[in-house]
Amino acid sequence: MKDMTDRMSKYMHLTLGWLCVLLGAIGAVLPVMPTTGFLILAAFFFTKGSPRLRQWLLDHAQFGPTIRAWEETGAIPRRIKVISISMMMLSFVPTTLMGVPWPWIAIQAVLIATGALYILTRPDA
Repeated sequence: MKDMTDRMSKYMHLTLGWLCVLLGAIGAVLPVMPTTGFLILAAFFFTKGSPRLRQWLLDHAQFGPTIRAWEETGAIPRRIKVISISMMMLSFVPTTLMGVPWPWIAIQAVLIATGALYILTRPDA
């Protein structure tokens, strides 16, 4: 029974890893999707699903250094911090201009502030 559970866990992690790689690839093309976050998640899932694929991500010329920096220190490059927080602020503007009721604006403001605070407290890569 344990072998079947281990196999199912491995395939679940492998599937989630590939799903994150796919979403990261979409994010590389579409500016509204995050690429690096999905690839960091893919590396996490590949840890149990496929160590070989995890190593492939870590060795990738463009994404590997960012994934390793996140895993080692939780670091986010300063440029990415600026882009992320700018996009958060830009997404907030239409909400205020479209006449959305104030409770929803307040919820969005709190969530954006929480996300921005988290990003700002990460070390620079």
